[in-house]
Amino acid sequence: MNLNQLKLFYQAVKSGSLSAAAQELHITQPAVTKGIQRLQEHYEVKLVHRMGKKLTLTRAGASLYAVSEKIFEMEQKAEDCLREYRKEETSRLRIDASESFGAYYLPEVINRFNHLFPNVRVTVDVLPNRRVVENTAGLNNDLGFISQSIAHPKLFSVAIAKEELVFIVPPAHPLAEKEKMVPADLSDQTIIMHEDGSALHEKINRLMAANRIVYTTPLTLSNNEAIKRAVAGGSGITLISRKVASEEIRTGRLKAVGMEGSAISRKFYMIHHKEKHLFTNLQSFMDLMIRCVDSQ
Repeated sequence: MNLNQLKLFYQAVKSGSLSAAAQELHITQPAVTKGIQRLQEHYEVKLVHRMGKKLTLTRAGASLYAVSEKIFEMEQKAEDCLREYRKEETSRLRIDASESFGAYYLPEVINRFNHLFPNVRVTVDVLPNRRVVENTAGLNNDLGFISQSIAHPKLFSVAIAKEELVFIVPPAHPLAEKEKMVPADLSDQTIIMHEDGSALHEKINRLMAANRIVYTTPLTLSNNEAIKRAVAGGSGITLISRKVASEEIRTGRLKAVGMEGSAISRKFYMIHHKEKHLFTNLQSFMDLMIRCVDSQ
């Protein structure tokens, strides 16, 4: 059955006249008349009698109207359901982020966003890069932030921030006397590693391999706070974001040592699914994020 024609019949009967139906549907009266005629012709049955401006239903028309009423009531319920879902979706933001970005960059932006959009609820899950990518590709979040460049067929990615990486050492460590060091200074050092697959884990591995440095890694940790405490306790040294260790460096609990030549750095990337609808609140958050990191 042609549901457009059925809708014309239903609205005409419900409104009581062809002109009222046309006005309700924002079409011409002849279009309503033609639609009902085609419905009658297709099924070879008379549905309405027109008496002046009024419509009178035949028995077949009365039966069809009862069925069509249920159909279009369900259509309205479906529309209401989707509107409610849309309202719910646009009143919250689901964000996944790698640990450093989630802990040291997102809070400030979220605070500003909450001030501008107090009725939008923001939830953040801090996850490994791999999980952030998986969730974003699976449309299980609205936005993701990672510390590694990716090329994924389902994802849009844009670099939004660049940060300096430094080696942190305890104040009594021999390297603490240096402002800058060369790769050879890392020979035979005990390196506390970040979790396997993390951007910093790969940075350390590449640095050591490129300079053929022998080192030991007795300890691997997945949490920045635990890593900083381990370094402060003398368990080894590590490469970390200067921003992440800024408080410990400022108070003298740890010493930051850079690398001679070009500084070691990494970038953070904002990712979302290519098919993700960028509703107003989401686009506003993305724009605010870019403005905030640009100002730092």
